[in-house]
Amino acid sequence: MSLLQVKNLTAKNLTLAQGGRTLIRDLNFTVQAGEAWIVLGENGCGKSTLLSSLAGWFAPESGEVLLGETPISRVSPTLRAKSVAWQTQQDECPFPLSVLEKVLTGRHPHLGRWQWESEVDIALAQQQLARLDLHDFAARDLASLSGGERRRVSLATALTQQAPLMLLDEPLSQLDLRHQQQALQVLREEQALGRSIVVVSHDPNHAAQFATHALLLFGDGQWQAGVLADVLNADYLSRLYHHPVSKIDQDGKSWFVPAG
Repeated sequence: MSLLQVKNLTAKNLTLAQGGRTLIRDLNFTVQAGEAWIVLGENGCGKSTLLSSLAGWFAPESGEVLLGETPISRVSPTLRAKSVAWQTQQDECPFPLSVLEKVLTGRHPHLGRWQWESEVDIALAQQQLARLDLHDFAARDLASLSGGERRRVSLATALTQQAPLMLLDEPLSQLDLRHQQQALQVLREEQALGRSIVVVSHDPNHAAQFATHALLLFGDGQWQAGVLADVLNADYLSRLYHHPVSKIDQDGKSWFVPAG
C-alpha cells in the first residue's frame, strides 16, 4: 500500500522531553483510519510537542513514530506533507498574503517546483473556505483578520491539503460558539470520509461532539489513552486538571464541569 493511502499513525515507546523535563514517557497508541482523537492536558504538558513529533518535525528522546509501518523519520518531507496535514498552534505569517493565497499553500505538497495552482486547486480552496463561513474572505489580507478568523483560515488550509491524516493544534481556540460548532461539524464530516484526526483541545466537552478516542497527558510523563468512554471520566479529568470535575449525562452524552 502506498503511504499516500495510509491513514494510521503510531507512537511506539515514545518519550518526549523539553528543557531537561520529560513531558511524555513511553507513549504507545495508534490512530486508526476513521478515528478521531482528542488530546487533553494542562498548559505545558506536551500537547503541541506531541503533535510536532507525530508530524515528524520534533525528534523524540526515545521511541519512534510510524506512518503505517514506516518510521516517519525516513519519510521525505514532501511525502510526509501529502500524508499528514499539521495545523500548528500559531498563525503568524511573515509575508503579506491574501486569505486565498494562504489556503492554497495547502496544495504546495502536490505541486511540482515550478507548477502553479490549477483551477481545480483554487476551487478546492474556495470550497474549504465556504465550509468555514469564509467564502467572502478570499481577497482579504490575512493580517486584517481577527484571531478567530485566522484560526479558521488555518483549518481551511489543512483541509485543502487533503491528507489522509490531520493533526490539529487547538483548531477551535478563539472561535465563537457558532463557528466552533461549524468547525466541529466539518471535523465530523471529514471523519465520516475515513480521514484520521487528532485534535488538541483545552475543553473536554469538545470530545462528545466528534471524538472516538482520548489521550490525556498529565505533564509528568504519565498518560492515559483509549476509547472515549474508557478514558474520559470525572476521576481522570480531576487528576488531569488538578481540580475537581463532575460529570453530567444528558441526551446520551457525557459533559464535564468544574466542581466545588
